[in-house]
Amino acid sequence: MPCLQKPLGTPFNAFTKAEEVARDHDLSGKTAIVTGGASNLGRETVRVLASKGASVIVPARDQGAARRDLSGIPRVEIMPLDLLDPRSIRDFAAAFLGRKTALDLLILSAGVMATPLFRDDNGHEGQLATNHIGHFRLTTALWPALRSANGARVVVLSSRGHQLGGLDLGDLDFEHRPYDKWLAYGQAKTANALFAVSLDLRGLNHGVRVFSVHPGSILGPLARHLTREEIDSFGALNKDGTAVVDPARDMKTAEQGAATTIWCATASELAGFGGVYCEDCDIAPLEEDARFGVRPFAVDPAAAEALWARTRLWTGSDLPA
Repeated sequence: MPCLQKPLGTPFNAFTKAEEVARDHDLSGKTAIVTGGASNLGRETVRVLASKGASVIVPARDQGAARRDLSGIPRVEIMPLDLLDPRSIRDFAAAFLGRKTALDLLILSAGVMATPLFRDDNGHEGQLATNHIGHFRLTTALWPALRSANGARVVVLSSRGHQLGGLDLGDLDFEHRPYDKWLAYGQAKTANALFAVSLDLRGLNHGVRVFSVHPGSILGPLARHLTREEIDSFGALNKDGTAVVDPARDMKTAEQGAATTIWCATASELAGFGGVYCEDCDIAPLEEDARFGVRPFAVDPAAAEALWARTRLWTGSDLPA
């Protein structure tokens, strides 16, 4: 299979904002689900999709907070969902499928980063459980609605953090090695990219294409588990305490960070593509050492299939025939 990780040369770049990408698109009549859609990057994604006419469902564990954060954005509905609770995921999917509505866009934006060690009820390491396993359960449960859209797209929020380390298939849950919050984050973000590879392969004959995204480095609630010293060490704050914005160094606003997500959800240039990792509103190049681009291990089909098999075993979930 030829490598598709080659930039297309789009008119956009790291400075582009999501609303610029969406300018010529009409999403009237389309339905989108955006996990993590009530906060920062996800909220901007929801705002732009809704501004172009899409009806957007935002799953949220804290529905009251989500309603406050999304107040004033039209065509948005809040529904209950906890990505760490399999029953909650089943209930959400059943409620949505019961509407007999096609799902045109599924944006998997929810996530956690560099947390202290925690585990879900099945003992899985928390960052992997939240960022990957919960989204695996959700996507497989929503698959009939994605198939019925006849051209659905799934966008999985990965991160340049995948470069911190790939999968350790012998110890995905940090049961036999010391827990390292950054290695765990890198593994979870690698899992997000690999999930896009395997899911796209399965969706190809059903018109469902899948993309993973590095949105950029956006200082926000995702960094809530970091100390001020850690944030300072990344050079992420100005002297007055405001976030540094320098897209040339990958330090973006939420408006800039959401641009690649919106591009993957709408770009006609991506027709015929899928399973690719994207950044700065383009397909990212394969890179072994550079800070930008995607590491080969994060788009490796064999690793993707190994992760799919393991996650299917863990969850009992798979795509319906």
